[in-house]
Amino acid sequence: MTAAPLPPLRLGVNIDHVATLRNARGAAYPDPVRAALIAQEAGADGITAHLREDRRHIIDSDIDRLMAAIAIPLNFEMAATTEMQAIALRHRPHAVCLVPEKREERTTEGGLDVAGDMNRLADFITPLSEAGCRVSLFIGHDPRQIEAAARVRAPVVELHTGRYCDLVAEGAAEEAAMELADLLRGARLAHSAGIEVHAGHGLSFATVSPFAATEEIRELNIGHFLISEAVFMGLDPAIREMRRLMVAARG
Repeated sequence: MTAAPLPPLRLGVNIDHVATLRNARGAAYPDPVRAALIAQEAGADGITAHLREDRRHIIDSDIDRLMAAIAIPLNFEMAATTEMQAIALRHRPHAVCLVPEKREERTTEGGLDVAGDMNRLADFITPLSEAGCRVSLFIGHDPRQIEAAARVRAPVVELHTGRYCDLVAEGAAEEAAMELADLLRGARLAHSAGIEVHAGHGLSFATVSPFAATEEIRELNIGHFLISEAVFMGLDPAIREMRRLMVAARG
């Protein structure tokens, strides 16, 4: 008897670090919108862009131009602040992913504390949902946070895969296996609560397969590795190779 095929898996390409490179010289290039269009042509299902409060990479005009240029969904990453909510409500992107944000961090560290901020987040999400944005919460695999996400009626959670990827890179195989097991348990718990499960942060050619093979996960968001790999092989081939690995793992 042939096993039923797994549900389709989407690839979101984060173009933040094209803007990081642009901003290093204060030039007009490389253009993150051009990167988004290349990603679209290479088969990406969506584009992710994080407008940070300090505008360290993506800037407001990038969001304006992305909304006008791309034909695939935009996943607008942002902190849960009044300023960012107003920007999201003005643009009404397909998806809004709420992430924790600290000015001194190099990249997003850990997930949102949904359990400790439930009332505020529930109120914050409501107008975004009413505007037609699909709200995602970027969280760790702690069951408390997943259960809190269900209580605030978030339709999507994105599980933070960064620690697993770091452990793999460090050669800490036993710890990586435990972290992976916790992430996959978290994916199953969220799915059982009726939440769509995404995953992302730090994923690479070496670490994508176990998540791509997990039927409860419906989307992977990958950026820094793809932009880094593009230096050596080009952005289009890097995205196509990531897609190939995802398809192979999905079976």
